[in-house]
Amino acid sequence: MMSSSKIQLILRNGQFTTLDRQHPQAAAVAIADGRFIAVGGDSEVMRLADSNTQVIDLNRRRVIPGLIDSHLHLIRGGLNFNLELRWDGIPSLADAMRRLKEQVARTPAPQWVRVVGGFTEMQFAEKRLPTLDEINAAAPDTPVFILHLYDRALLNRAALRACGYDRNTPNPPGGLIAKDANGEPTGLLLAEPNALILYAALAQGPKLPYDYQINSTRHFMREMNRLGITSVIDAGGGFQNYPDDYKIIEELHQAGELTLRIAYNLFTQKAGEEVTDFAKWTKMIKPGDGDGYYRHNGAGEMLVFSAADFEDFRMPRPDMSPHMENDLEAVVRILVSHRWPFRLHATYNETISRSLDVFEKVNRDIPFDGIHWFFDHAETVTDANLERIAKLGGGIAIQHRMAYQGEYFVQRYGHKAVERTPPYKRMLELGVNVGAGTDATRVASYDPWNALYWLVTGKTLGNLPLYPAANLVDRETALRLYTHANTWFSNEEGVKGQIKPGQYADLAVLSADYFKIPENEIRHLVSVLTVVGGRIVYGDDEFNALSPPLPPAMPDWSPVNHFGGYFKPTANTASLHAFAQTACGCGTSCLVHGHAHGRAYQNAIAAGDQNSFWGALGCSCWV
Repeated sequence: MMSSSKIQLILRNGQFTTLDRQHPQAAAVAIADGRFIAVGGDSEVMRLADSNTQVIDLNRRRVIPGLIDSHLHLIRGGLNFNLELRWDGIPSLADAMRRLKEQVARTPAPQWVRVVGGFTEMQFAEKRLPTLDEINAAAPDTPVFILHLYDRALLNRAALRACGYDRNTPNPPGGLIAKDANGEPTGLLLAEPNALILYAALAQGPKLPYDYQINSTRHFMREMNRLGITSVIDAGGGFQNYPDDYKIIEELHQAGELTLRIAYNLFTQKAGEEVTDFAKWTKMIKPGDGDGYYRHNGAGEMLVFSAADFEDFRMPRPDMSPHMENDLEAVVRILVSHRWPFRLHATYNETISRSLDVFEKVNRDIPFDGIHWFFDHAETVTDANLERIAKLGGGIAIQHRMAYQGEYFVQRYGHKAVERTPPYKRMLELGVNVGAGTDATRVASYDPWNALYWLVTGKTLGNLPLYPAANLVDRETALRLYTHANTWFSNEEGVKGQIKPGQYADLAVLSADYFKIPENEIRHLVSVLTVVGGRIVYGDDEFNALSPPLPPAMPDWSPVNHFGGYFKPTANTASLHAFAQTACGCGTSCLVHGHAHGRAYQNAIAAGDQNSFWGALGCSCWV
């Protein structure tokens, strides 16, 4: 409980959910040198204060450990955050199109307006996407690019011109450029199943200069903090080369401007060169290199291109190539020999089965012996393979992708099959290490409260129930999956994820009580005070004055300055506290449409390389 360190910060009069089974509840915490020093009752903690201690009264608000996303593409996502208009959480297509039209009016030539994933048509009251005619009417001259999941992109006529698409443009392998009766492109691009066509078009848009990317990444981190996120595990991504594409985040780290803890995985970049990548990287860096804010976490989620399936459930399940096992074995042997943790993208059970054959073979020759390895996604994994994963000491990082694509899965495979997509309750019962995240930013959104809502209710954004009660977890278990459990995936057990003496002082004070509000209001939660390492990184409502200043988003016409990020309908939710608008850069006093800071998404990418993932059969920037 006690320390000789001077107590810098005390938070009192709160309702702390510590996730420490020995002391599950508390009213106050004392923080020194970035860690919790004392956790307990108001009177005992306040005895540690001196004249230099900052004391904050939490007004009986619910406090939780800082949320940890075990699968987020944060490093890449921050680079273009300021360029993107968010439809995440918008309840109607009419509202979404109003935002689009407003952004078109303020976006200067030759810039684009981009809506890059994070939403599904099923969330809209209208249950549909905009038509191309509607988009062209809203934006006759400004290029508009709208990405929906991994299945399609909608481009207006100005964007078609900017991309150089005309009647003579051929369809790329696995993609379709829809054309009208006269042979002219309509603006609809379809992945069939190759999403490369979608990102090749997006990559042609203007990019942010370096100093704007610094600013953009800071705004993305602030948006994470607004939602109560204090740590992420970055899963790499297509066209995210190490070390060149890590300069932005490393500069922010060196300047002490990270407001998230980041553990990053290295993602191979080109088919046929995976062994070269990992042989080189294992000589350059070791897992754990770095510090508590920025550290290396191993390999993946791409280990070899031939082992990666996709999750566009509108398309049939892909079969992996016959040389997958040989490719994967060569890389896994390098990783295990160097004691590198690793993760592997695998949507379908068939992919998991073949991968486990490889892992078990390598383990017989070079024992894994406690290496933290895991699958990402695993929507259709069977009990038999869960038992194999548990026996080999592995884990599964699950995400709420089904909240965005559940309707399409049901259309293809039926209601019975969707009941285990993924079977996260069963994973826990069988002793598999399980952690939760979002797989943001390109398809599902980064909002953790949507993911927690999905874990508890099993419902999609379109309100379709997917799972029986047997596959659901209670709110505390869901919270553990988003905090304490995720520390296994970054090899940081006992360091964070709980409100407990000695652990990093990372926490979020919530806008309403997660444990008491109706289920449908879980999605509306945000943080009103976020602390990382004992430092306040975000404040709102009565804590607004404590929020550190943040420069406006660059450029000044950025959607972040006008709309913010994930839309939270707080003004329509009586049990939630209204958002304060001052000093946040929203540029509007409207509580419904004005305060949803941040957004997320990727850097523009050179997506034309047919040798990159998947080359002719897939997408180079799929995750």
